[in-house]
Amino acid sequence: MKPASLLAVLVFSLVAVAHLLRLISQTEVLIGGATVPMWVSGVGLIVAGGLAVALWREGQASSP
Repeated sequence: MKPASLLAVLVFSLVAVAHLLRLISQTEVLIGGATVPMWVSGVGLIVAGGLAVALWREGQASSP
């Protein structure tokens, strides 16, 4: 796996973990005084986690 791909997997994984921790701890997030709904973290978890898994699989398949 190329270093840039590995770095992207790590970043996406960290983002997914952050969303998961927010969902578990029920932490309130405010942006410009507006509360961000919990479902946004659910979508973020699925998208970031999916991208991390897809990149990881692609990197493993293309490795010699």
